[in-house]
Amino acid sequence: MLCWLVLLLLPLLPLLLLLLPAVALHRCLGASLARLASLQQQVAWGALGWAATWQRYRLEQSTRHAARSQHQALARCLRGARRAPGGSTDMSTFRNLLPLTKPSQAPEEQNGGQEQLPASSQYPQEAALQATVLGVAALGQAHPATMSPGATARVTPASPWPCPLPWLGPILGQAGPPGAEDPRALLLAALRSPGLRALEARTATELLDVFSGLEAAGQELVEAIAAGDPGAPLPGRAAEVRAALERGPRGLALQLWPQLQVVVTLDAGGQAEAAAALRALWCHGLAFFSPAYAASGGLLALNLWPDQPQGIYLLPPGIPFVELLPAKHGALEDDSRTLLLAEAQQGEEYELVLTTHASLTRCLPALPPSPGPAGSAHPYCCPSRCRLGDVIQVVGAHNQCPVVRFVDRLGQALSVRGEVTSERLFSQALGRAVVQWPGAKLLDHCCVESSILDSSEGSALHYEVFLELRGLRNLSEENRNKLDLCLQDASPHYKFLRFRGSVGPSHVHLVARGAFSALRAALAARLSSSAPPAMPRVLRHRQLAQLLQRRLLS
Repeated sequence: MLCWLVLLLLPLLPLLLLLLPAVALHRCLGASLARLASLQQQVAWGALGWAATWQRYRLEQSTRHAARSQHQALARCLRGARRAPGGSTDMSTFRNLLPLTKPSQAPEEQNGGQEQLPASSQYPQEAALQATVLGVAALGQAHPATMSPGATARVTPASPWPCPLPWLGPILGQAGPPGAEDPRALLLAALRSPGLRALEARTATELLDVFSGLEAAGQELVEAIAAGDPGAPLPGRAAEVRAALERGPRGLALQLWPQLQVVVTLDAGGQAEAAAALRALWCHGLAFFSPAYAASGGLLALNLWPDQPQGIYLLPPGIPFVELLPAKHGALEDDSRTLLLAEAQQGEEYELVLTTHASLTRCLPALPPSPGPAGSAHPYCCPSRCRLGDVIQVVGAHNQCPVVRFVDRLGQALSVRGEVTSERLFSQALGRAVVQWPGAKLLDHCCVESSILDSSEGSALHYEVFLELRGLRNLSEENRNKLDLCLQDASPHYKFLRFRGSVGPSHVHLVARGAFSALRAALAARLSSSAPPAMPRVLRHRQLAQLLQRRLLS
């Protein structure tokens, strides 16, 4: 009985520790502000220690017994579906009760063609708390200096930490105003603090926008720092920022903040190119850390290894309930057999199947209806099982759960004549082409099938490719054709269709700076959540494609 009581009270200890600063403030009115800040830091560290210990214990217990943990989660899902017949909780009952659905490649078309994308839900509180607490603890172990007061600055309105916790503020030691929503105010606060050790942004694409904006508005920001907007004038710091900007983008972050160690962003679909551009230019020489991997259904995986150069994630059991659909031998088209986490094989690739009570809920009128007060029947809502289209590769294991890396998104494939040019294949071909363009650095890209824009004009269907490059404002026809040649080398099927003339050559367009930032703003406006929108690589809505088309350089 005592053990159960201790386990129940452990999660409440951080809240109890929060009372200490108020008591200390009451008793130590004559103490200096520095002493109070130090006490608050110690209390926050104590809260983090208790919370991390509790969350790590729960994670270890669930991953050591992954099959049992998933069956418990399965029972919760079935209870959400108004109970299975006879109280059964086996997988066959689960599959029959909640048949798999597959998201449309053009979700906005599901709403009668209206300009609306499906809304992402807030992260489940339990998963968000676990990801945040364990992520902060792991970051503190890998980079202890980032936890000192004033060592961290957030430069986007939204945080990369999934769960906002008031007592984490003193630990992270934010240099700027924690509640600020104005991007300019956040960036100014960071620029006024030369001793930063960690830089935070919600996603890599948003951080890329920050650095692009910093270069564009550099003179204005320097003048604001020198004039004291906000705070006291800092002419010396203004001169340092001006000198750093004049040296160019490569390594700019370390020139602005010489003690900077790590960049913290939340990983989501379509972030790899932005992260690669940041590593190559503005954030060259810095470590990157993402506390979790996020998708429309919530937080899918946890990152417990901040020292890994490329993000690897643990798929934990629980809610949301995750299944694995084998991605080899055409199994992606056969959804009759899914695996639990403990059945994953190292080196294999799987598509993720998600069951959640949040954003993937739909009505199932085919299920037996519940009688109403007057004996009438009415449909009811329950969770649904959805193929996310995210493909992972298993690279290891933690207890009985797979450690994975994200490799592809099936919904981002191109097909104008029955060929399947996956996101991974296209990105690899594009990377090989960009290397052949002297001085070019790829910042972002999107593709559109020519039928979306009615751009074939009697010629063969083809791909329209929009690129944002640094170092080039124009491309010769010879260089534009190199992308098509790289696609043919990567895909025999595409090469065959090009040889027959069934598919025309890809059309390559360069867009002006800020075009993809405008696209992301348009995407965010269509969502009703603070969850980061996945960056699309294939646009299937004409108005979104036309947004890029209106910003062409060449």
